[in-house]
Amino acid sequence: MASNKNQHFVPRCHLRPFTLNGENAAINVLNLDRKKLIPNAPVKNQCSRDYFYGQDENLEKAIQIIESKYGQALIDLTKNRFIPTDDIKDVLKIFWLFQHQRTEAAALRAVELAEATAAAANIPTGKYTLEIKAAVQIACKAFLTFMHEIDDLKFCVIKNKTDFPFVTSDNPAVLTNRWRLEKDRMPGHSFGLGSAGMLALLPLTPKLFFLGYDGDVYNIPNERGVATIRSVRDVKALNQHQFLQCVANVYLHDASYEKALIEHFTEVEPIRPKRRHIVNYAQLDSVFDGRERYVLVPPTERDPSKESILHTRIIHPKPGMWPSLIRLRTNGSVYTNGTGAGYVRFVRAQTESARPFWKERP
Repeated sequence: MASNKNQHFVPRCHLRPFTLNGENAAINVLNLDRKKLIPNAPVKNQCSRDYFYGQDENLEKAIQIIESKYGQALIDLTKNRFIPTDDIKDVLKIFWLFQHQRTEAAALRAVELAEATAAAANIPTGKYTLEIKAAVQIACKAFLTFMHEIDDLKFCVIKNKTDFPFVTSDNPAVLTNRWRLEKDRMPGHSFGLGSAGMLALLPLTPKLFFLGYDGDVYNIPNERGVATIRSVRDVKALNQHQFLQCVANVYLHDASYEKALIEHFTEVEPIRPKRRHIVNYAQLDSVFDGRERYVLVPPTERDPSKESILHTRIIHPKPGMWPSLIRLRTNGSVYTNGTGAGYVRFVRAQTESARPFWKERP
């Protein structure tokens, strides 16, 4: 049985630099629903649940190893004048991936997606269910299988030279993709680990930020793995992802920034997704020249006698601005999946729900 009942899905070693005086005892919490700052909240109560990972002692020990190495990497980074060695990059990369997989936000999305898929398929309630703890355990145990998906990313540390701080949140390890959100010629497609143009974002301290990026798509000016930003706009552009991706709370070390952060969140709020996924239900409409034609229909209008397909897509919010140092290459090489045999093409389902698509018949 796990020895710790109160288990953190965002560890205290990550929150420590954002606590008051770095003492890891109290922290300022900006609650987005109330748009109100809660000062000096106990850190031990933040981002935690009783037996969030269940009661598997081996899993708990594995998590503690990752968190311990992360905490040491932050110390080593400071001692090394903020220049990230390959070992430090590897630790931060592993922590980013694990943190991206294991938060309450990720678990909630998995549960909601399972429920929506079951509803679209007209599966009776309760027959196939996924609980949050089960979703977390699956994600934690599977994350090593995803490591190869980010092996080709480049990584750097961003130094914040402004007076405005980086913030963190209850879902700090963000996956996004500027190229797919802005330049993709096939809009409406989802993306994830291993996608061309992927960006991995993680605030480390109010003055440091960890960035992973696809070097074939982006040019990030840096020296020995260290990039510098001197514009408050760039800091806000990175903070924006915490506002867009978190469940409820943003964390900051200095309460004097409350008003500025609330104003910034108010600007971002209209583009914060109200739902995190779309489930499309399509049924066979016709067969022509060896190709099957499918039409998207509401689940309530489905014909059980016809062959059908379910398609799920995660909603990735498009921020209102990007930091100036994340530059798209003008001559980068970007590859995307085709729509030949074996692929199903779903086109802009959120705005063209009645438009048909085709699948090659085997």
